[in-house]
Amino acid sequence: MTIASAALLLFLILDPLGNIPVFLSLLRNLPPRRQRIVLARELLIALAVLMMFLWGGKYALELMHLRQESVAIAGGIVLFLIGIRMIFPPPEGLMGELPDGEPFIVPMAIPLVAGPSGMAAVMLMGSNEPARLADWSLALMIAWGATAAILFSATLLYKLLGRRALTAIERLMGMLLVAISVQMFLDGLGTYLQISAP
Repeated sequence: MTIASAALLLFLILDPLGNIPVFLSLLRNLPPRRQRIVLARELLIALAVLMMFLWGGKYALELMHLRQESVAIAGGIVLFLIGIRMIFPPPEGLMGELPDGEPFIVPMAIPLVAGPSGMAAVMLMGSNEPARLADWSLALMIAWGATAAILFSATLLYKLLGRRALTAIERLMGMLLVAISVQMFLDGLGTYLQISAP
């Protein structure tokens, strides 16, 4: 996997376009300056969490005696479920019911930006090729930077594209995510079957 393809995968997982309506509804009661401060804080928390999983994921796997193939298969399943929810969102939204008031960590940083699929993906990258942690960090920074830029221009994009266009883009991203998740699952399964073969 190249840095560009890893960045694209992480960008799809972070799903900034799909998060625009949720973020706008969460921040609508705050003054504009406070909205920017809260958004910056939540994005930085999400980046710190994802970096922690990227750099510490290998050791967490060793501690739990998990094989890389099992993480690849589990990551594929999680991504598949997230992708399906993006294509066919439930009535209460992608991540379920959201609390009122100023958000802190939950639900903006976790799970909307740094969700289970993002954590699984960076952990998988870091554990599969630990020698390329710097590359994966760069890919994560690119994906996070693009996500931050889109979320900071959320109001403008919402006015420009409208809810229908954003929904259509999110469903397209969901389709791509489903395809990537199936490939991850098959790669993990293929590796496991090769190892298990006598």
